[in-house]
Amino acid sequence: MTVDSQSQNTQKRQLWWRHLLSVLIAPFTVTVIIPALIADAAGVRAPDLSSPATVALVILGGLLVAAGLTMLIWTVVLFDRVGKGTLGVGKVLGEPIRLVVRGPYRHVRNPMISGVVAILLGEALIASSGWLLLWFAAFFTLLATVIRFWEEPHLTEKFGADYVEYRRNVPAWIPRITPWR
Repeated sequence: MTVDSQSQNTQKRQLWWRHLLSVLIAPFTVTVIIPALIADAAGVRAPDLSSPATVALVILGGLLVAAGLTMLIWTVVLFDRVGKGTLGVGKVLGEPIRLVVRGPYRHVRNPMISGVVAILLGEALIASSGWLLLWFAAFFTLLATVIRFWEEPHLTEKFGADYVEYRRNVPAWIPRITPWR
């Protein structure tokens, strides 16, 4: 084994634990830990499936959770394979070193957050909980603010004209119908 291939293997192993840590810190905490704490504190119980309206909410919520998980996994894989990093911020967690503009990123700039938001909205629907709906709204508002005032300037500084061109052509939240090339 050459020194170069040993270095690549070490880097891949380090990236693996960074993926795990970044997923546990961000999406897992936001979509599992905090909603569980809110549900417990608010006394949220399992839905009563005797009503057709409740069944419809549970089905719609389940579809949103499944779509959100799919989007989250897809974007984490893209960050790894294309961006050569994790969803973490900074060098410790290994933020991507390449701008990712493939897959869902060709339609919307923040598909990872869209996935997390879909999960949160789905959980609120499944539980028919105003408290979880409030958490969804608070999280989205906070993240939209952080993205606008911290992440976008950071990405502009890091990726320069490529990110500026991408940002000009791909909307932040509402996906464009045709993929950007």
